[in-house]
Amino acid sequence: MADADVIIVGAGLAGLVAATELAEAGRKIIVVDQEPEQSLGGQAFWSFGGLFLVDSPEQRRMRIRDSHDLALEDWMGTAAFDRPEDFWARKWAEAYVGFAAGEKRSWLIERGLKFFPVVGWAERGGGNATGHGNSVPRFHITWGTGPGVLEPFAQRVREAQKRGLVKFRFRHWVNEIIRTGDTVTGVRGDVLEPSNVERGHKSSRAATGEFELSAQAVIVASGGIGGNHELVRQNWPSRLGAPPRRMITGVPDHVDGRMLAITEAAGGSVINRDRMWHYVEGIRNWAPIWTEHAIRILPGPSSLWLDARGKRLPAPLYPGFDTLGTLSHIMSTGFDYSWFILTKKIVQKEIALSGSEQNPDLTGKSWRQVLGRATSGIPGPVKAFMEKGEDFIVEADLSKLVARMNALAGGEPLLDVAEVEGEIRARDMQLDNPFSKDAQITALRGARAYLGDRLIRTAKPHKMLDPANGPLIAVRLNILTRKTLGGLQTDLDSRVLDAAGQPVPGLYAVGEAAGFGGGGVHGYAALEGTFLGGCIFSGRSAGRAAAKAVG
Repeated sequence: MADADVIIVGAGLAGLVAATELAEAGRKIIVVDQEPEQSLGGQAFWSFGGLFLVDSPEQRRMRIRDSHDLALEDWMGTAAFDRPEDFWARKWAEAYVGFAAGEKRSWLIERGLKFFPVVGWAERGGGNATGHGNSVPRFHITWGTGPGVLEPFAQRVREAQKRGLVKFRFRHWVNEIIRTGDTVTGVRGDVLEPSNVERGHKSSRAATGEFELSAQAVIVASGGIGGNHELVRQNWPSRLGAPPRRMITGVPDHVDGRMLAITEAAGGSVINRDRMWHYVEGIRNWAPIWTEHAIRILPGPSSLWLDARGKRLPAPLYPGFDTLGTLSHIMSTGFDYSWFILTKKIVQKEIALSGSEQNPDLTGKSWRQVLGRATSGIPGPVKAFMEKGEDFIVEADLSKLVARMNALAGGEPLLDVAEVEGEIRARDMQLDNPFSKDAQITALRGARAYLGDRLIRTAKPHKMLDPANGPLIAVRLNILTRKTLGGLQTDLDSRVLDAAGQPVPGLYAVGEAAGFGGGGVHGYAALEGTFLGGCIFSGRSAGRAAAKAVG
């Protein structure tokens, strides 16, 4: 007799969503996870909680005109699907945009999610109407950030656990997916020693025994490879230049990619290994939780972006416009870091930090603190990084600022004060008129035409070298590993496909392990707010399909 109807490998967001769907259908589930119980929810817990929605009430209240057709145009222009194996990824993209423009919001609200009223504008693109980027703001912040996204699903799974439908097996490390004939029938692996490490901290891999569990189906919900720098470098695409010599890490250590190879050994097909999503605005966490813990700056569009030698990045590579385009350019310079130059006024209005723990007002659902953010100057978490973070430099005098920038970078001084001043002064002169040849200045004025940006995300254009706007601030920006865009190829029921394109009986994959659907629903690049949503959509699909298959 089988131990359960379905085994889910991974207790992150995608696995929890799949479990809720299965439990609602009355199926019995075992959820196994290598981490201890205190890490329930996986890396989604640490997220900012952004979700991609189309033509929402929040958008309409902000005077944003969005539509399914516009969103699909943006998605396809950004994904740039161009491979035969993109067939299912394209199908997933079409289905997901339909979900985001349809029932996604109401379905989530029914489960208890609420949204912050101001919609963010991420990945603005800046090329042309058919290329990369969001034509309009679509980044909806969940009230409660990442924990707020997880809460309704974790609660439902816990309720199903009380009813005897769900069992958790924490500290169970899967080494093999079992096949009986052609059909997947279970998993086996090591039982790891108990661990009381706090959420997100690296846990032991010392084994105390072995386990084997059987079921009619297995759902792989194990995440991507962002915590495994060796695997990131191994899969690094040549189109993004040479792999960075130095990277910092935006996900916990357990995001190691092991289950991709294990599922591949069971017959699943991994595609688009070279498609990945890493950020270029990473700073070292002064209070790290996991190894090489990185925090991403969520920038508004005003900071002056310089490469390691002090040259301004070309148009349209401005803060918040084109993540992978900027990554490619930075790597082409021969260095793996770059710089923001900004002012106190820009920090106050534009600099936010990604992550639930860096946004206590939104995570704690405190309107009083949110209003305080808008009126009391530099947010507390940002101020802490300015005072304690190694990548921030604050100086009233530009020559002192540049000298400290050179000292932080180490080695031969690459920045010349006169050249850096020339870049800033040329930019400042473009503000003397209401029109400009500087595309970034034009973009700033365009951003402030959007109410949300004018209220909380884009500073009034001002001259950086005017002491009244100071002090000056420099931030060293590092490459930060984050998402795997490729993964296990799946059909629209989240069934894992083999090398011949046929479903492996009894095997499903969801979330980042499946490239958020189809082995790469994003194609080459993402529109942001689409990762958590991809976990939700693919987890829901797998849960519903598996419930029918094992019924």
